Amino acid sequence: MRIAALSHAALDLGLSPGMALADARAREPDLAACPHDAAADAALLGWLADGCERYTPMVATQGEAGLVLDLTGCEAVFAERGSAKTGPCFDRLSTNGQQGRSESFEAQLARDLVARLAGAGFTARLARGDTPDMAHALARFACRDPRALPVEALALDGDGHIALHRAGLSTIGDLADRPRAPLAARFGPQLPVLLARLLGEEDPRITPRRHAPEIEVERRYAEPMMTTGPLLAVIADMAHEAARALDLAGTGGRRFGVALFRVDGHVARLTVETGAATRDPAVIARLFDERLDSLADPLDPGFGYDMLRFAVLDAEPLDPDQQPLEGGEARIPDLAPLLDRLAVRFGAASVRRFHPRDHHFPEHAATTRPARAGAAALPWPAPEPGEPPLRPLTLFDPPQPITVLAEVPDGPPRRFQWRGEQHRVRLSEGPERIAYPWWRVEQGEGPTRDYYRVEDESGRRFWLFRHGLYEERGNPDWYIHGLFA
Repeated sequence: MRIAALSHAALDLGLSPGMALADARAREPDLAACPHDAAADAALLGWLADGCERYTPMVATQGEAGLVLDLTGCEAVFAERGSAKTGPCFDRLSTNGQQGRSESFEAQLARDLVARLAGAGFTARLARGDTPDMAHALARFACRDPRALPVEALALDGDGHIALHRAGLSTIGDLADRPRAPLAARFGPQLPVLLARLLGEEDPRITPRRHAPEIEVERRYAEPMMTTGPLLAVIADMAHEAARALDLAGTGGRRFGVALFRVDGHVARLTVETGAATRDPAVIARLFDERLDSLADPLDPGFGYDMLRFAVLDAEPLDPDQQPLEGGEARIPDLAPLLDRLAVRFGAASVRRFHPRDHHFPEHAATTRPARAGAAALPWPAPEPGEPPLRPLTLFDPPQPITVLAEVPDGPPRRFQWRGEQHRVRLSEGPERIAYPWWRVEQGEGPTRDYYRVEDESGRRFWLFRHGLYEERGNPDWYIHGLFA
């Protein structure tokens, strides 16, 4: 059993991660140890990363216990978001009215981040660098100049650091002044690559935890919102601003998200989807209203929300809908808004529609798919113009047994009894014969079906079938499979 992590006090005693626990206890008998929970560590790192997204959407994890924030372009964005209503982005943590305004962007961000981490029980050491490797090394060794860093700042494998010290190379500056080719030949090809990244000569782009959307709208507040009441008004306001951006881009959103940042670092996320692209802010706000009402666990504002972020997560081209002034075919009512609201309230998988299947038997001729899964691959069979429908609107599954009286054995029914009521047939049409495929008949599956469309004396229309022929079963059974009206 080996040590995964140590406290500052244990590090001061000369212990190190990776050391065998037995060796550590031999040196320090009073050492306290607890099992390492890697899943809990990962969850905690994810929680910290969520909180850091208040500064930039470009947040990436580094190893098992590191975070990297890409702040490129954030200074201009933060400056634009300051207003007389909300104040500068970090003024809430200022000790006086002018401190937040006179500090640089980096100083304000660092002060805000350190204060938030301290409130969560963490001690932070921050550094700003041109690359993730530079920022990590400067923070780790509490250094301002990359050239003054020790060679231990390079993540070399094996005894690479020892070899560098033996060669008289103890700082990054010693390596930077030397040609790279001889260094690679002597210490391996990994050294020049790591050195270039640490000096900012090569920038390995980070992969953020979440896709950075092209359209985002934020609202920051010096006084946190302590209740969820104003949320809908703020979301509607942000939806209007996002709709203007979508209109300028000629696109519409298919998926929208709202992130609610609490003062204590917790982040709650809400997501809604639409079946068709839209940029109607009223529709978007209504979907979020439905989403809030359908939450199994209502939102807990805790100590309040001090920042809200609205994002268009998926977008696609959306052309203007041109309405004819007069004439033209009648428009079919658009069910997409209704489907969207039902999907938000009950879940997308719970709102389904029928799609046709290429199958002769009625009970297998249709299937259900999520209503927003797209158009059916096959068209629904339609009768000839002026003809009655070929299939009933109401289908019984399973078919219901009936008692039938026919004039001839294989003829149409003349009278039948269903649910204790006698029905005398006035008109009949059929039979429509449906048989199992021969390869399934050989396996002992189902006899032939003869279907009849019948109308009784009171005008009600039924869909009946005889299950089997007389030469197949002797005395076949009859069933009612559906109702036309």
